[in-house]
Amino acid sequence: MGVAFDKCETRPANIDAILNGLDRYNPETTTVFQDYVVQQCEDRTFDCYANLALLKLYQFNPHLLQAETVTNILAKALTVFPSPAFSLCLALLPAHTQPFPSTDADASQTSDFVESVQKLARLSTLLESAQYAQFWSTLNSDDLYADLTADVAGFEELVRIRIAVEVGKAFREINAELLEQWLDLRSREALEKFVVEVCSWEVEKSGANTIVKVPTNKENEARSEVKSERVDVDMFGRVIRRGFEQAA
Repeated sequence: MGVAFDKCETRPANIDAILNGLDRYNPETTTVFQDYVVQQCEDRTFDCYANLALLKLYQFNPHLLQAETVTNILAKALTVFPSPAFSLCLALLPAHTQPFPSTDADASQTSDFVESVQKLARLSTLLESAQYAQFWSTLNSDDLYADLTADVAGFEELVRIRIAVEVGKAFREINAELLEQWLDLRSREALEKFVVEVCSWEVEKSGANTIVKVPTNKENEARSEVKSERVDVDMFGRVIRRGFEQAA
C-alpha cells in the first residue's frame, strides 16, 4: 500500500497544524511555508502536500510569489521522480510559465522566471521518459541549471539514486559503460563503488566487458503469464444481431 499523499513523516508540528486548519488559506502563512521549503532543501526531505499548499496560496495571491521558492520546489520535485509531484506543482503555476507554446502569450511575460520553470520542466520530461544520459548532459550544458539546483542539498545524488531504482526495476544485468552514462559516473571506480555500496548490486568482469548484475526483485523478475478468455457462440451472436439492428 502506498503512503497517503498528505503524509510526511518529517513534517514539523506547526506545518501540520496549518495544513489541517483554516490558516492554510491565510496569505500570512506564505512566509512559514517558504521557510519550510528552505528546510526541505537543506535536510533532503520533501513534503509535496505542504509545497502544493504554498503554490495554491501563490495562485490566490500572485503578488506574494517568490520565484526562487517556486524553482526550489520544482527542483526538489525532480528528486522524487517518477512520482507525479513535479506535474502537480507545475499545474499550479501561472499559465504563461507553462512549458508549451501559447499563441496569445504576451512577450512581456517572458522572463528569467519563465525560462527557469521551462528548463526544469525539460529536465522532468527527460527523467520521466528515461532519457537519463540526455538528462545529465542537459543539466551540465548550462550554468543556469547549476543555479536552479544549487539550493537543493545532494540534488545530483538524490536523482542518481532515483534513476538507479528505476533501472533496477527494468534490468537484471546491464553493461557498465551504459550505466556510467545513465548515472553520470564517469569513472569505473566511482560506478563500482556506487552500485556495490549504495545499490547492493554486483559487478562481474569478463575480459574487456564489465557487467552490473541486479538481484531479482518483483519488478525485474521474468514471469510467464497465461491469460485466457472464454468466448462462446452466444457472445458472437449478440454482436452480429446488434450489427443488423444498426440503422441503415
